[in-house]
Amino acid sequence: MIYRYAADAVLLLHLAFIVFAVFGGLLIVWWRGFFFLHLPALVWGIFVELTGRICPLTSLENMLRIKAGTAGYNESFVEHYLLGVIYPDGLTREIQYFLGALVAVINFFIYLWLFYYLRQRNTKDTDLDQSD
Repeated sequence: MIYRYAADAVLLLHLAFIVFAVFGGLLIVWWRGFFFLHLPALVWGIFVELTGRICPLTSLENMLRIKAGTAGYNESFVEHYLLGVIYPDGLTREIQYFLGALVAVINFFIYLWLFYYLRQRNTKDTDLDQSD
């Protein structure tokens, strides 16, 4: 049973990583240090999608599910609702290329917006400093 819970935890971690890789650039608004966490995650996510490699989290989850002997168990809530999101049926190389490109395009616009937002904020801060 512990292996099944561990596999579910890895699945949730995997989903959190995917969401962070896609949208984590938005966190830079609150703390600029997120850039140094997000950029490697973004590059890794795009790399995995474009090269068709298997993420280490996938390998870890699969190993835990095998140790749990999930073939004899009913699906858990996590497996039922999240496995199809992370591992959709019919995932092809073309779809992976599209997903990799989509992540890159989304993040291009996030970073473009972020550059504009931070530039505007810095301009306002400079204006406030000069008025004092």
